[in-house]
Amino acid sequence: MKSTMQQTLKSKITIRDIGLHSGKQITMHLIPAAENHGIVFVRSDLKDGENVIPALWNSVVDTKLCTVIGNKFGASVGTIEHLMSALRGLGIDNLRIEIDGAEVPAMDGSAMPFVIAIEKAGTEEQSAPRRAIRVLKEVSVIEDGKRVTLSPDDACVFAGEIEFDHQDIGRQRFETQLVNGNFKHDIAQARTFGFFHEAEWLRSQGLGLGGSLDNAIILNHDGIMNPDGLRFSNEFIRHKLLDAIGDLYLAGGPIVGLYDGVKAGHAINNAILHELFSSDKNWEYVDMPVLEEVGAPKTVRREEALLVA
Repeated sequence: MKSTMQQTLKSKITIRDIGLHSGKQITMHLIPAAENHGIVFVRSDLKDGENVIPALWNSVVDTKLCTVIGNKFGASVGTIEHLMSALRGLGIDNLRIEIDGAEVPAMDGSAMPFVIAIEKAGTEEQSAPRRAIRVLKEVSVIEDGKRVTLSPDDACVFAGEIEFDHQDIGRQRFETQLVNGNFKHDIAQARTFGFFHEAEWLRSQGLGLGGSLDNAIILNHDGIMNPDGLRFSNEFIRHKLLDAIGDLYLAGGPIVGLYDGVKAGHAINNAILHELFSSDKNWEYVDMPVLEEVGAPKTVRREEALLVA
């Protein structure tokens, strides 16, 4: 079976925007890197030698409001999940990310601005095969009414379900396979979301200072506050899968298997990677197959997402 090759960018990308929590202007450079380099963040505002943070599951230091990675010197970068999701969705394996603050720029609260920037810069195929993590044995984490399971599968599939006591969300389920551009069409545009009363509390704690209707869906008791409404009728579960795709890319490569998350968040997404890598019997490294050549992939396994108000 033909394998896919590693990829990096053809040219450097510079992105500037505010941080969601700090409200401060952040400048980030996405710089092409050699094969087998992996994805590595470098805090350009900190001392050389102490500012390098590999984008890996065992670098995660906080998951309360977003995914934060850090190193032993105390350097950290947060809100990385949307960027990591775009990198996974477009198959970027090797990248040096120089950033002058502790947060990835918020952009519009989705992965689409990163996708557009990467497509404009172009990607470059490298000479080494892409290394994937194949799930060999089902593993699960269940905590506080939440569940995530990784199961063996011939493809890279992400499925999820959420339920909120709000008339505009209710119960939603969605499933997609990361093949043939599905990430861009199914997932990338879905924005992060939150509730107005939570946003008020966050600001009282000095957090969420950069949040606005420009970079998040905000709901109150009456409904969705954003004047333009939703991009998808089920944008909420699609965004949860966007987060999961980014969080799971911290495995160090694409995961060949089925992710199924019920009411999942950043903490349990990281916990499932710890569970997966807790035993060599759970997984193996393989050269990433060209999944487009495996049967007839489906854009969404279920013809329609389940929407129950």
